[in-house]
Amino acid sequence: MKRYTVAIVGAGPAGYFAAQALQNLQSDDLAFSIDIIERLPTPWGLVRSGVAPDHPKIKTVAKVFEKVATAGNVRLFANVELGSDISIADLKAAYDAVIIATGSSLGKKLGIPGEDLAGSMSAATFVPWYNAHPDFKDADVDLSTTTAVVIGAGNVAMDVARMLALEPSELDPTDTANHAIDAFKKSAVRTVVISARRGPEHAAFTSPELRELPKLEHTNVIIEKRDIDAAIARVGEDIEKDVKSNLDAMALIADQVPVGHERTMKFQFMATPKEIRGKGKVEEIVFTKTGTEEEFTIACGLVITAIGYEAAPLEGIPYERGKVVNTDGRVSENVYVVGWAKRGPSGVIGTNKSDAADVMKLLVEDLKSPKDAGDITELLGDAVVVSQSHWEAINAAEIAAGEPHGKPRIKSVDKQELLGLGGL
Repeated sequence: MKRYTVAIVGAGPAGYFAAQALQNLQSDDLAFSIDIIERLPTPWGLVRSGVAPDHPKIKTVAKVFEKVATAGNVRLFANVELGSDISIADLKAAYDAVIIATGSSLGKKLGIPGEDLAGSMSAATFVPWYNAHPDFKDADVDLSTTTAVVIGAGNVAMDVARMLALEPSELDPTDTANHAIDAFKKSAVRTVVISARRGPEHAAFTSPELRELPKLEHTNVIIEKRDIDAAIARVGEDIEKDVKSNLDAMALIADQVPVGHERTMKFQFMATPKEIRGKGKVEEIVFTKTGTEEEFTIACGLVITAIGYEAAPLEGIPYERGKVVNTDGRVSENVYVVGWAKRGPSGVIGTNKSDAADVMKLLVEDLKSPKDAGDITELLGDAVVVSQSHWEAINAAEIAAGEPHGKPRIKSVDKQELLGLGGL
């Protein structure tokens, strides 16, 4: 039997689905030893720090990750950072193949004046802040304004807007970071505008997410019927299934009569952001009606952009336009890429499964004779490594902390505290 060693950089959905695909490709004469390397002390990537806390069903995919992790041929090396603890060159020398699964963590910029004012931030900061990501626990999130504007037309924008517009007590039974729940309970935000550059027919929301919005118990959700009617007229008879499903879901919202709740979440379409203005902090945002010179202004104290993500570069890996340069997942000899780092921030969590399976088939086709290489532990020196058993201790401690409060878990937001929970 030939046994190959594979390093996966990134313990998020793409990384675990890549490991699962390799496990599925094993046979009587082919086996893999897989090491998953993660910068944070905790695995699961966006399932832990990206998925909205009020959507716990999506997080159940973590059960798949745990099954992969405990199958017998996978080791976790969390709290290990490429560049400081180990290099890509080290991994290429030690393993038969290296898979980059680091996702996309940098928020794209609008590129307009005033974007750097206090009160203007990216969803790439706001989302991990409310999801207890250790790197963002001290982010300056000022919720003292009555009106917030979220720019973007995808599910991340909708998550951000919903978190701002929810009655905060609805978050009590979730794993939202405690510091974020405290901030939301003190929040003055009562109106949240989701602003899209193009029409409803081009929005990247998914219809299940849209269909959940009318179920919000304490929030008016407003879509103007004229926006939907205009979109239907533009798309005509030849309409794609996903677009029709989205427009149908938006039409249901548009037909609703606002109940008169204190909190409102409203959609605006065909609005191109032109400038954010304010003295030292955000006070208003100027839009043009897309395709015209006509301007209008919204007074607000918070602008959050959710217009896409780019991959953070790794030394020794080629990047272009926010993605790893690759051909069908191949980067260079013995180096591959999967997930958002490969294709950009698109699709849902499950999209990474088929994507990883396709790339792993190529990896197997490319395999030569197994290397007779040393173990990664010899390269890590005095790095404090969180193994699978350490992670299981952290996981159990967080779940136990949440139980008395009716929460799935209370996440620790401090790296040292996380290491302590793991017994390190």
